[in-house]
Amino acid sequence: MSVRSTLLAAAFTLASLGAAHAGGLRPIEGQSIRLGDVTGVAYYTVERDGFRVVTTLAQGEAGTPIRFVSVLAPGQRVVLSTPHNAGALEITRDGDNLSVRKAAVVSN
Repeated sequence: MSVRSTLLAAAFTLASLGAAHAGGLRPIEGQSIRLGDVTGVAYYTVERDGFRVVTTLAQGEAGTPIRFVSVLAPGQRVVLSTPHNAGALEITRDGDNLSVRKAAVVSN
């Protein structure tokens, strides 16, 4: 099984663990991500120091998966973006809720 197939299988497995609700993502619940031709999944776990957010992305079928891990305290956010205005993703923690949404691309 290729790395890309493994990544997709993990994304579908995590996405099937539960349905999204109004408050955002639930712990261990995966959410699919698409930023142009970069796709992947994000999920989080509750840790002592905050919400441990794991985002795995890859470009196309043969792209090498890249994993980003961050720990968010209440009120914190992380933004992932792609070049060429393909898109940006904002992951925000508001109290006990975590939301994943597309964000505006900021040009320099």
